[in-house]
Amino acid sequence: SSPYPTLGILTLDTETPLGEIRFKIPNLVVRRLYIEQIQSMLLPDDQEQMAGLQAAKELYATGDMQPLCEFIERRYFKVFDNRDYRWAGEFTLKTIFLTLLFQDTFYLIDSEMDLARGYADLTLIVRPERRQYPLLDIALEFKYISLAEAGLDGETARHLSHEELRDLPVMRDKLAEARSQLQRYRDALTERYGDTLRLRAYAVVALGFERLVWDVAEAEP
Repeated sequence: SSPYPTLGILTLDTETPLGEIRFKIPNLVVRRLYIEQIQSMLLPDDQEQMAGLQAAKELYATGDMQPLCEFIERRYFKVFDNRDYRWAGEFTLKTIFLTLLFQDTFYLIDSEMDLARGYADLTLIVRPERRQYPLLDIALEFKYISLAEAGLDGETARHLSHEELRDLPVMRDKLAEARSQLQRYRDALTERYGDTLRLRAYAVVALGFERLVWDVAEAEP
């Protein structure tokens, strides 16, 4: 058994249909400690951490996702090697983004928020007391494509242009799937939070631990 529930690091959440116990991180303080620990493991240099946070600020303030994706490609993805592909997936991708986007002073941050009969991967909703600042509300949907699924090796993937990446059939499919999900979540979030919402919704797709492609899920007219 794990010592973490006894120490208060985890708390009982739910049981699965098979009777398995699920735990969750109990509060924001402990959650922040988790995030900071993961960030320090993946990015131990303080200056690089600051550079990553600056890229995240570009997203908060302007809606530009590109600096953040470029930073993750250059810095975070370099940490992983072939052995890490065993654990590769959407959860890993979400965790990477969360280490840079976890700003609970300004945002209500939710992973797997229950919306429109689905679960939004990551939402950052501006706190009511911070609405006077020009911060964007953000919803992200993550998808992961293995190199094998794309029929590529790492070297080839690293040298593809952005246009070539977007033109991969599997990439087009994943982006379309994520945009469709985000449209449902956008409608549900607007209904929940009303006209104060300044929502930007992003589909983010990783090709292995090599490349990232993102797209904005625009509101339907």
